[in-house]
Amino acid sequence: MILIVAEHAGGKLAKSTLEMVTAARDVAGAGREGPITLLVLGQNVAGVATEAAGYAEQVLVADLPALATYNPELWAAAAAQIAQEGEANLVVIGGSRSGREYAPRVAVKLDAPYLEDATRLGTNGAAVQAQRYTFLARVTETVEAEGGVIVVTVKPGSFAPAAAAAGAGEQYDVELDLPAPRVEVTGKSVEKTSRVALSEADVIVTGGRGVGSPENFSTYVEGLADRIGAGVGATRAVVDAGWRPYAEQVGQTGKTVQPGAYIALGVSGAVQHLSGMGKSKYIVAINKDAEAPIFKVADYGIVGDITQIVPALIEAAKK
Repeated sequence: MILIVAEHAGGKLAKSTLEMVTAARDVAGAGREGPITLLVLGQNVAGVATEAAGYAEQVLVADLPALATYNPELWAAAAAQIAQEGEANLVVIGGSRSGREYAPRVAVKLDAPYLEDATRLGTNGAAVQAQRYTFLARVTETVEAEGGVIVVTVKPGSFAPAAAAAGAGEQYDVELDLPAPRVEVTGKSVEKTSRVALSEADVIVTGGRGVGSPENFSTYVEGLADRIGAGVGATRAVVDAGWRPYAEQVGQTGKTVQPGAYIALGVSGAVQHLSGMGKSKYIVAINKDAEAPIFKVADYGIVGDITQIVPALIEAAKK
């Protein structure tokens, strides 16, 4: 089977899980055999499992108190055990912070090759072939691995979310032989915001250094995003300057996103930033520098001052 470890939050599948399903379907269609199987780990995850059944041929559910909070040791042990018992030939894990933490452990437990941060998946004969960014995202390299089982992490935002399959997959409860955790999670804090998360947003408004100041960022970038119900992104320069938190950074060293619409305000369009948002369905750029590289990838571009253009957009959105 092709085993996907589902990511979920708030009783719903994360968008990254649907992206992993697309990646798995690409490989399955190129020669890797076996049903696409989603492994749901956690506590009180019945709703997640039901939703998952719409995207996979099989759903394996481990609903245990020990899995109520993410723990890399337990997630790695669970994924490795199910992969071995189900004779998986491919294990797909999200390239989130947690996924990148426990995926190498899964590979070690399975004595399997490990392909990291894949932006495209396929096969070349018996080998699994992955593309990924390297040299600060200036180069896309193709890597291959062969073996009875291969572990892959998928870079978030690199694949389109999968559509639900016809019918519903079968659900099975699984028993796990989990080790005693060596690390105890004593608390968890979640940033409170009314905005949609970058990884889930269908529309994103991002500000660059061309916005001018932290105050302008709040007025124009956040103002437009709040008016149209969009997520808020920032370039590395803005984050390095301390205007915005790292959680909002889009680019090679931040998040990779693939929204339906990406609105770039005062963003020059450095190659590192383009690598994180270049697959957006529509790109709208507003910048007073007519030579800014962002215009080379933009579907719609406006050369002008955001302090004049964005208020007009906000007023239009109000209507």
